[in-house]
Amino acid sequence: MTNNFDRNQQQVEGEDAPFVERVVRISRVAKVVKGGRHLSFNALVVVGDGEGHVGIGMGKADAVPDAVRKGAANARKNIVQITLKGTTIPHEVLTKYGGALVMMKPASPGTGVIAGGAVRAVVELAGVRDILTKARRSTNPVNVVKATFEGLKSLRDPGEEIRKREALVESMAERARNQAERRAARQARQAAAQVQAAQAQATAPTE
Repeated sequence: MTNNFDRNQQQVEGEDAPFVERVVRISRVAKVVKGGRHLSFNALVVVGDGEGHVGIGMGKADAVPDAVRKGAANARKNIVQITLKGTTIPHEVLTKYGGALVMMKPASPGTGVIAGGAVRAVVELAGVRDILTKARRSTNPVNVVKATFEGLKSLRDPGEEIRKREALVESMAERARNQAERRAARQARQAAAQVQAAQAQATAPTE
């Protein structure tokens, strides 16, 4: 199912592009009310363009199509841009959400997506073509999808991180140099004041 991304709701700037929706899970919820049991449906939906933009959302309604539609709308509001390195991710990441623990590792071209259904939905719609993943502990699709989503959000470009660290080191070094210069200037002023005081005392007339 493909929809045009609504620019008024998007959080990622750019031209309109087709976003693919994928329903990961539909669950039925029964609530006991005065007149009996009220049935509703929850839908977990992933939305992505396969080019580094992906979002997840939950929808709840009395009918499955309405729940899916609400989930897709919420997923569009949560779309983020992730960092990719070619067809894979730039580095390994381990993310925990609730009881789910998801590990994702870069893979060489041609490896494909080695992942379970919940993880596969997120990484494929995000545009990852080669990746090794493993979901441990909880098998709850909601927690697994959210852990995968948070892991992709945490990805950083190694080159950019190196530049940031170099800039931080340079900033700290510049700050240390400025502090040293101020300390040296203060010591020079104190020394000059002491010399002036000594000279004044030496030239003062004695009784």
